[in-house]
Amino acid sequence: MYVRCNPNKNNIKYLSYVKGFRDKNGKVKQITIEKIGNWEDLIKLYKNPVAHFNSVADKRESELGFRNDDFNFIVSHNENMPENFTTNNLGYSILKKIYNELTLKDLFKEKENNLKIDYDLNSIFELLIYSRILFPASKNETYNNKNIFFEKFDFSLKDLYRSLDYFSTLKDDVLTSLWNATKEKYKRDTSVSYYDCTNYYFEISYNDEDLIDEEGKVLEKGYRKKGPSKEHRKTPIVQLGLLMDSCGIPLSYDLFPGNESEKTQLLPTLKKAKSKFGIDRTIIVADRGLNTSDNTVFIAGKNDDENTNHDGYVYGQSIIGADKEFKSWTLDQKDYVNDFLYDEKGNKITYKETIRDDDGNILRIEDKSVIFKHKSRMFAKTVTIEREGKRKNKYHIYQKQMVYYSRKYAIKQKKDREQVLLKAQDLIANPRKYTAATSYGATKYINNIKFDKETGVIPDGLELTLKLDKIREEEKYDGYYSIVTSEKHLSDLEIRNIYKGLWEIEETFKISKSTLETRPVYVWTKEHIEAHFLTCFVSLVILRLLEIIIDKKYSLNYILNSLRNLNCAHIKGDIYTILHRDFAIKDIENIFSFDFSKKYINLSNIKKITTNKK
Repeated sequence: MYVRCNPNKNNIKYLSYVKGFRDKNGKVKQITIEKIGNWEDLIKLYKNPVAHFNSVADKRESELGFRNDDFNFIVSHNENMPENFTTNNLGYSILKKIYNELTLKDLFKEKENNLKIDYDLNSIFELLIYSRILFPASKNETYNNKNIFFEKFDFSLKDLYRSLDYFSTLKDDVLTSLWNATKEKYKRDTSVSYYDCTNYYFEISYNDEDLIDEEGKVLEKGYRKKGPSKEHRKTPIVQLGLLMDSCGIPLSYDLFPGNESEKTQLLPTLKKAKSKFGIDRTIIVADRGLNTSDNTVFIAGKNDDENTNHDGYVYGQSIIGADKEFKSWTLDQKDYVNDFLYDEKGNKITYKETIRDDDGNILRIEDKSVIFKHKSRMFAKTVTIEREGKRKNKYHIYQKQMVYYSRKYAIKQKKDREQVLLKAQDLIANPRKYTAATSYGATKYINNIKFDKETGVIPDGLELTLKLDKIREEEKYDGYYSIVTSEKHLSDLEIRNIYKGLWEIEETFKISKSTLETRPVYVWTKEHIEAHFLTCFVSLVILRLLEIIIDKKYSLNYILNSLRNLNCAHIKGDIYTILHRDFAIKDIENIFSFDFSKKYINLSNIKKITTNKK
């Protein structure tokens, strides 16, 4: 704080206490702290008013114990709100703290040294990450909204789109950096890995064309192709296979065209990840859709006692689609064992059961113990695998097969089927209400159903009836679930618990589609599509790390809402006010050594937060 002498609008000189500061763009400015008086009056009282009041200022700061980050300012009741009053987000600084640990800035800086570009790849990547997590939007809208963050992102929209071409070539480098930066700190465990596939749609009606040479050989496949959409859409999709470690942190991913089978994607992704990250052996966990002969044999081989140098697998096993012998074994009640389940503290796991009378009135609610009804066997089977494009090679393998019964699962299956049957019955009664697109799920229970190839409507004159035999056959297996594994030493409960970990990869897909709004995908070139999914993957990793850091104390939606609302507003000079603080922010302050507890904060302290400096 010091004294300044300036004329007012009537050209009368006044002395004031002012404080110098730099604004968020680095420009030097001053703020008036307190008005002292008219120069003409003060010169009559003091030989040198400026020197006198400078000494007063020094004495006041000394007596009050002012620090560099202490301040005061004058508030006028007549002061108007600025016409362009805005707030800036500070919540991204929490994400930046994690981002900086991933060493991506060093990676991009190294790559820039070999590129003839005049923009900052890391700055663009940071904007794409923070925006994808907090304010997901198209690339164009993300650029237009870049000033929502307190930090300045200085590049053009053209720079952003050009950078996507470079990002698409850096996938392996980025994934390796993520792994190296997190494997020790977060104790990442790849002894068990989870794999699943999903797809993302584009709002276009046509497929991408493949790049073909003069001899008709495909040189490069287009990504956007019509295929079996998880959301039952008819527009082109791109598919993504995701590999996740046992900590729930995404490990690797691959994109493939929408019209290709997901069953053939597991092995290439696993092979590349093992090589890239130096993984020795892993047990791959996947759902029954990926339980193929090729995936089983190429991962675990014969799996006999002599051949042990291989990876392992834990797959879901379809009971309805299994052979007659497996179905019979499942329903045969011989050898089933009923075990109680216990939580981590050794207490029995229970559920609430409502007891009703014959009229459906509630009599009481009882606590019932959860029973794990299960059995397993070692089984030798012969499978046929594909070699050199032909599926003729017989292979003998050994695996442990486990089946268990879940009352909760039985209730869910029955309820789900009843809902589909209601739709099937309505379709039979009112076929004109439905098309091939709107009848999804119900057609498997209807005899003689067909659709016009051009219009998708159901032709007149069809005798539509329910497949009663199919319904009765499915009902027999309600509640039964089967898992097969190469890990012969695992207990039935261990197999079940490992397989249950698949829910985290399913939850990750939900986060990518809802929270991160990964789809619909707005970019269209192959390079830009690859860059888009790279930023989405890194965003997922950061979110999973954030969950681990806060020990999953809060839901992800709650945390992200807190970070979106953690904003600041400019008051005067270099003074800002924090506009939001909740329980999650308080806990985050303790974990990250940030402080958002003060009502007012100056620019230098904000910059310490946004640059992650103490």
